[in-house]
Amino acid sequence: MPDARKFLIFGVMAFGQFMALFDIQIVSASLNEVQAGLAAGPDEVSWVQTAYLMAELVMIPLSAYLARAMSTRWLFALSAGLFTVSSLLCGLAWNIESMIAFRAMQGFTGGAMVPLVFAVGFSIFSGKQRAMIPAILGTVAVIAPTAGPTAGGLITNAFDWRWLFFINILPGIVVTSLSIVVIRVDKARPSLFRSIDWSHFTAMAIFLAGLEYVLEEGPRKDWFGEPAIAIAAWLSFVGFVLFLERAFFSTNPVVTLRPFRKPIFAFACLFNLVIGFGMYASVYLVPVYLARVRGYDSLQIGTTVFVVGLAQLMSTFIAATLSQRIDMRWMITAGLSLFAGSLWLTSSMTSNWGFWELALPQAVRGLALMLCIVPSVNMALSAFPPAELGAASGLFNLMRNLGGAVGIAVVNTWLQDNARTAVARIGEALGHNGHEAGETLAALTARIGAVVPDPAQAALTAQGLMARVVGREALTLAFDDVFRIMAWMFLAALILVPFCRQAPGTQPPPSEAAAH
Repeated sequence: MPDARKFLIFGVMAFGQFMALFDIQIVSASLNEVQAGLAAGPDEVSWVQTAYLMAELVMIPLSAYLARAMSTRWLFALSAGLFTVSSLLCGLAWNIESMIAFRAMQGFTGGAMVPLVFAVGFSIFSGKQRAMIPAILGTVAVIAPTAGPTAGGLITNAFDWRWLFFINILPGIVVTSLSIVVIRVDKARPSLFRSIDWSHFTAMAIFLAGLEYVLEEGPRKDWFGEPAIAIAAWLSFVGFVLFLERAFFSTNPVVTLRPFRKPIFAFACLFNLVIGFGMYASVYLVPVYLARVRGYDSLQIGTTVFVVGLAQLMSTFIAATLSQRIDMRWMITAGLSLFAGSLWLTSSMTSNWGFWELALPQAVRGLALMLCIVPSVNMALSAFPPAELGAASGLFNLMRNLGGAVGIAVVNTWLQDNARTAVARIGEALGHNGHEAGETLAALTARIGAVVPDPAQAALTAQGLMARVVGREALTLAFDDVFRIMAWMFLAALILVPFCRQAPGTQPPPSEAAAH
């Protein structure tokens, strides 16, 4: 295959992957507008994102089986086409129930595009060209969700929230059309549809969707104290057990676990779980801090957090070059250490931090992410022949998304718990220094009394302002604690690095790589 055709195929598929990942977070900055437009409640509108993530998690591991049955060409084209149709339907949604259904459809169809591009990239490229694949796709995997809130806020302010979905239509048509015309990498095996193990598929869907529901709703609803969450957790556990049973004993499993027979792949997936935890949790925490502590709007938040994406772009070629010259273990050690360092720098935030204070930690984090992602992708996929790349890619990408889901749920819980603890400590400190606190409150009441003639109203206003200051400072301390815990987690992950040895003979034969 000529190089020009290879790059065209890869470019089309990478853009499709960008669309699928971009739409995860594009609504996050505009949920208030969506809620108002559909007359939905706060708990209902959160499902606009949850439904997408649940459906995407189910599709990612399923994509390898579907690609073998339909061929990569027709699965990718169908995914892009249905993603476009579901985007149109989301824009036309008439109530919150229809929006949730269409978002689930959008996530399910878009999820197939994410792992397929990894498998195809490693199949058609070799040598130095293959070394760029993890760097490029790693950049896409982080920039897309990072850019989503910024772009979403701009689109909603300039047009209307429905255009968050309508903007997918033209690019989706182009990707669908080009996929049909240019993607020719394998052949379909329709007979696989006749022997599909539906019980395996059902068990996987219940396991992953239930797990995502528990992780999304748990921090908001007291975890297992809520009956619906407890039931979902039990169903997810039963689905997981049945999923494993079918994976080991079914004659035609929907998702094969054979890639885990290679220790290097298992370690790479474990690293990807950790990377997903840190990447999605940090991308989530910084905007929450900027919104709740600093009061930034969506545009200010977007311009602040985009530093991570810029750092990644600059480090893409560095990471790709290093992956060909040094041991992957040294590279991932540097990446994990730098990521831990960036989190540690962020753990000293004050309530006055803004763009410039966050610039250095975020730039270091962007560089560290590429040093983590590139070697983990190489470890996971370089040892498999093309026939097994689809299954390995699906499992590998699933681990990153699971890490992100677990990360967001866990840091939300930590944030709430640490904020309550910080409020109690500040209250205790104010109690021990009651004289100074009383003087501060009296001075604040006097200043407000110069504007508000009613003394009682001035006192209440002063108390409210002081309570807000205490809450803001307590929340900032909670953010610092969470970033500090995450830093220690990444340092602890270094224990796994010495075990990541590439076994001799696991690289695909040169003749096989050249043939594909």
